[in-house]
Amino acid sequence: MPAFIRPIGQLLEARLREPRRFIQVLAGPRQVGKTTLAQQVVARGELNAHFASADEPALRDRIWIEQQWEIARTRAVEAGGNGAVLILDEVQKLPNWSESVKRLWDQDSASGGNLKLLLLGSAPWLIQRGLSESLAGRFELIPLTHWFYREMQTAFGFDLDRYIFFGGYPGAAPLITEEERWHRYVKDALIETSLSRDVLLLTRVDKPVLLRRLFQLACDYSGQVLSYQKMIGQLQDAGNTTTLAHYLDLLAGAGMVAGLPKFASAQVRQRASSPKLQVLNTALMSAQSGRTFAEARRDPELWGRLVESAVGAHLINSAMGTGIQVGYWRDRGAEVDFVVSRGRELAALEVKTGRKRDALPGMEAFDRGFSPKRKILVGGDGIPFEEFFSRPAEYWLR
Repeated sequence: MPAFIRPIGQLLEARLREPRRFIQVLAGPRQVGKTTLAQQVVARGELNAHFASADEPALRDRIWIEQQWEIARTRAVEAGGNGAVLILDEVQKLPNWSESVKRLWDQDSASGGNLKLLLLGSAPWLIQRGLSESLAGRFELIPLTHWFYREMQTAFGFDLDRYIFFGGYPGAAPLITEEERWHRYVKDALIETSLSRDVLLLTRVDKPVLLRRLFQLACDYSGQVLSYQKMIGQLQDAGNTTTLAHYLDLLAGAGMVAGLPKFASAQVRQRASSPKLQVLNTALMSAQSGRTFAEARRDPELWGRLVESAVGAHLINSAMGTGIQVGYWRDRGAEVDFVVSRGRELAALEVKTGRKRDALPGMEAFDRGFSPKRKILVGGDGIPFEEFFSRPAEYWLR
């Protein structure tokens, strides 16, 4: 049998082979391989499946869900004891999808049906809203993130520098030798599609131009702490800080950019802090910069920001679904690049890229104030970048 492209496929296959217990939900950004992974699981055999996508232009409604469900029910009966799997792709685009799924799932539960369900979605916050509103206690969420360095290395032969610049989009990987074409693909097929179809089309956004400008600003300032007031100064028609914070949450939910919170012992102070802007895939930052790989590599300032952004993206993506929080810390001129926390466990990480001073007064001040379990230097004479990108965020809390 062929090997999985992504190791998380083994977890998905194991869950779908279990007796019918929970709805499985695979959620993540566009173009990270959700459909491919589901098809791989089915192709490995012995899983009778019916696949249907709501991402097609024809009108979809609750009747469509019922029709697909009936097809899958028939296959489950024909398969006997092994049952069948119904895979619904881009399910968040269907109106009131969670209510329909709940009713049909409960019907099968009451009748003893052996139909398993796998939902795929590229707008995780919309998926989560539907799950929490109607399907509480009935589902297991499997977050699928942007591709990691080792995955891009194994699948496409990326070295570390190319991963830092071109990021973790598998669909764009074959285009990196034609950089102008790569830039167009990322902008048109990934950025524009995510904004127009996963954010603006599926949730209320009163100021769509502002949301687009905020995304550009987050790419330009990735790795930097920027107060909401400074953002308002950079943006036209910026509205208020509440609007900007909401739009950052929407962009984070689409797997594009995030605003990392300042670590603080008091949760209220944390929420009120200035965010550290952070791309979740450095391809977004590189494509928006308009610079080639060679140009970026020759620019110490830009390359340093790309490296630090790649570190942040790796921490956030590898922490997804683990209960681990990623933030930063700053106080009176002292700063720590990233703080990884889980309950009372803390790890402080500083990234050395060659563009910043060698002394680390922020780490010393943070150690005095919070006594982290580990104090980690990444790059320079610290943990080599190759090793860092091979470890999940959880590793640094051990």
